[in-house]
Amino acid sequence: MTSQLKFPVIRGFEMQEVIGDGGFAKVYRAVNRSIRGVAACKLVLLTPETPKSQRKDLNKEVKVHSQLKHTNVLNFIDSKTVEPGSASPYVPGVYMLLEMAGGGDLFDKIAPDVGVDEEMAQYYMKQLVSGLEFIHEQGVCHRDLKPENILLDSNGNLKISDFGLCSVFKHKGQERMLNERCGSLPYVAPELNTSRPYKAEPVDVWGVGVIFFTFLVGSTPWDEPTVSSPEYNAYLSGEIYDIDPWSRIKGDALDLLVNILNPDPVDRFTIPEILEHPWFIRPSQLTNTGPIELAQRLSQSLRQSGDLGVADPDLSGSSMDTDMDGDTVMMDGANGTQFTQTLLLFSQTQNGTRYTPHLTRFYASCGPRNLFKFIVRALTEMGIRCRASEEDARNNRARVTGIDDRKEVFKGWVEVEAFEWPGGEGSFCVMRRDKGNPISWRKMWKATILAPAVEPHVLKRRR
Repeated sequence: MTSQLKFPVIRGFEMQEVIGDGGFAKVYRAVNRSIRGVAACKLVLLTPETPKSQRKDLNKEVKVHSQLKHTNVLNFIDSKTVEPGSASPYVPGVYMLLEMAGGGDLFDKIAPDVGVDEEMAQYYMKQLVSGLEFIHEQGVCHRDLKPENILLDSNGNLKISDFGLCSVFKHKGQERMLNERCGSLPYVAPELNTSRPYKAEPVDVWGVGVIFFTFLVGSTPWDEPTVSSPEYNAYLSGEIYDIDPWSRIKGDALDLLVNILNPDPVDRFTIPEILEHPWFIRPSQLTNTGPIELAQRLSQSLRQSGDLGVADPDLSGSSMDTDMDGDTVMMDGANGTQFTQTLLLFSQTQNGTRYTPHLTRFYASCGPRNLFKFIVRALTEMGIRCRASEEDARNNRARVTGIDDRKEVFKGWVEVEAFEWPGGEGSFCVMRRDKGNPISWRKMWKATILAPAVEPHVLKRRR
């Protein structure tokens, strides 16, 4: 690949900066100036050595996702493939132009080990099940339902994303069993831990159950659904119901949860049974709620914990009143809804107000060079790896990699920049997750701002 190669324009959208990097693929912000539109473009690089199996999986992802049109499925706009070794002036790869999820990660808005109230959980469970019901009706199994693949648009609607592990299990009325073992251990159904073929739909229903649990208590239920997990064993024996956080789940909510998380796929609730359950059909005051109240209810646990007061402190008196450039104005305009503004997804920076969908951010009263050193020291002491090239270090940014309580890898970036506040020189830090559970990433952010070297400098909103 040479430096002369560039990115293609797809449907009038030009690729800009990287907004996500999972290793296997990068996601770029894409801008269409003629319609003042913003999208996301997922790029998977291709080389002459790219395995045929990977090419086959990419083609399947494009074909399947492009046909899934539903309110609660992230919209697939278009795609383009640039073959390696061709005379094309473009970077070789598979490009997928997707809807920009302006509300960011849903689970970034939930306090770890707290969760949301039952009405809020029901509100989003209905959207999740509606999207999944449609996906299954098209004969598709997602196979990777987990918190990091649940996004929000700029109006607060849930969006199921990432169909990289999907499989077509039904075609022209003929259903087949699946054999491939895939997914992340904390979220996979127990039948995937055997060598036997498995039915497709119950696997996704199990994923819904893990997400349901995460809504209710702000954590996932176990490391893996096998006998090697003490928590899963306690679940099978029934002992876990008297132990926090399970002891917090009561009545109809618990009844629905254990029926969804039935270890036997034959007896596990189906989607029609979920839709008919008393907890699912009970009336909710959130049905016709407005975007402002929706955002407030969703982020209530973050407000009560003080986390939002750190992400958005009182910076009155600062002179940040201009935007950076036309692209930034466009980005803000596309995502600047009542929902995203109430969620505080906009930050004051040295060059103006910026759309920042990551609530794992903070301001500090010391300069960027010192803050960067303090953060790296704190993360290193937590056993989290920080890696920075010479250029990254000069720009006060580092690649972060760690393993969470569920033995799952998380990755992302720490980026620190200068920020002048009324007290003098300061800093603005964004901790941007690329891979892993958003709740685990938030736990790391919270531990960072409470670290002895960092905490004295963190600016907070007065309660």
